[in-house]
Amino acid sequence: MIERRPSPGLRNSAPDRRETAHERGVGNPYPTPSVVATRISHTRTTPIRHSFVHRSASWLIDIDDLPSPPPALRPFARFEPADHFPEQPIAGQTLRDRLTAHLIAADVTPPSGQIIALLSPRVAGYVFNPLSVFWCHHTDGTPACVVAEVHNTYGERHTYVVTPDDTGHAQVDKEFYVSPFNDVSGTYRLRLPPPSPDGRVAVSVTLDRPGHGPFVAALTGRARPARASSILVTQLRTPLAPLVVAARIRWHGIRLWLRRLPVATRPDHEKTTTISTAATCRKERR
Repeated sequence: MIERRPSPGLRNSAPDRRETAHERGVGNPYPTPSVVATRISHTRTTPIRHSFVHRSASWLIDIDDLPSPPPALRPFARFEPADHFPEQPIAGQTLRDRLTAHLIAADVTPPSGQIIALLSPRVAGYVFNPLSVFWCHHTDGTPACVVAEVHNTYGERHTYVVTPDDTGHAQVDKEFYVSPFNDVSGTYRLRLPPPSPDGRVAVSVTLDRPGHGPFVAALTGRARPARASSILVTQLRTPLAPLVVAARIRWHGIRLWLRRLPVATRPDHEKTTTISTAATCRKERR
């Protein structure tokens, strides 16, 4: 199995890492750490139809228990807290530290329980996470909120904080420029159910804009226990996945541009968090 490395604390008084859910006696229904062989699909319906399906790979991790592969395999899976959230990195920050600081800055109550993340690690020194999902829990194991972090190809980052219903559905206004062919108007319909105990992952984002047909992006897959063999198989199945994903996004963008799809002007990105009006994790203002 993959070894887990202690995460250095932000404060000297903090323990080397937080207790995992299993260590707290809450139990961990999620198969972490796991490698997820994914199927990614995009469908654009207007003003022209364009769709694709690609294979890729992600990981399912407990953010308080980051996996560390054997030294020879670390170039193919390295987890760096600074690769997530827009705030400037601080030496010694853990991934939870960064998520907590980001939520506090947005007037969101940070979760106190387990946080499971679906994301891509660095591979050969490169990382690109179009979408990372953080399922946040209270200390008793009940759901607190979901943080969906989006990265665009311009190096910008944005989070959407939602409280899905019992079926994993949520809705939030779009406020971040991702594709040059979509402006920042519209509403996202998110489907973000937590991974199933047997490792099935299925998330989707549907963009609705007035006068346009829906744009749908989906990721499905099955998580398998992270072992040295699974990392090797992942590299054979989807070598250099983050780099390939970034290249494919640009390739499909060129194809759409050649088909004369109108380009939307990219606005300044000042706001870095959007909170759903239905979210239940806002701080009470005094």
